[in-house]
Amino acid sequence: MTTPDPADRPPAPAYLPELAWPAPGADGLEAPYWEATRRGELVVQRCSACRGYQWGPEWICHRCLSFELGFEPVEPVGRIYSWERSWHPVHPALAETGPYLVVLVELPGAGGVRMVGNLLGDPTQPVRIGAPVVAVFEDHAEYSLVQWRLSGADPSTPVERTN
Repeated sequence: MTTPDPADRPPAPAYLPELAWPAPGADGLEAPYWEATRRGELVVQRCSACRGYQWGPEWICHRCLSFELGFEPVEPVGRIYSWERSWHPVHPALAETGPYLVVLVELPGAGGVRMVGNLLGDPTQPVRIGAPVVAVFEDHAEYSLVQWRLSGADPSTPVERTN
């Protein structure tokens, strides 16, 4: 898999551009993940001993209890495993942002691990379990977030917000 140069990547529409996002964790465990997202690459933790994938990052393998874990690039595509249309803010900073779509995305190229993210586009759109999605790397000042859009959706279409 080739890694695209972030300079060649068109800017992703910001899901909530006015919101000050929290910074990545300071413990260093997730640092390879955040560094990869800055490059427009999706990585998942993988055990060197049993070759199992896992998410989120941990200090120990969930399967074999090995401490030999690293991050490996995976295809930035998946399928919607579950979803929720959130109408109520989970934090005061989100008071004016609803509704928005939260998806649990299963990554077939990473042993079926699942990641949570937002589904870009109209927050009132119909959502289908099993729908294919592709990662969108939303760049911020010091990090990039992984968001999702339906596969085949026009990436140049601006994110629509409705209240």
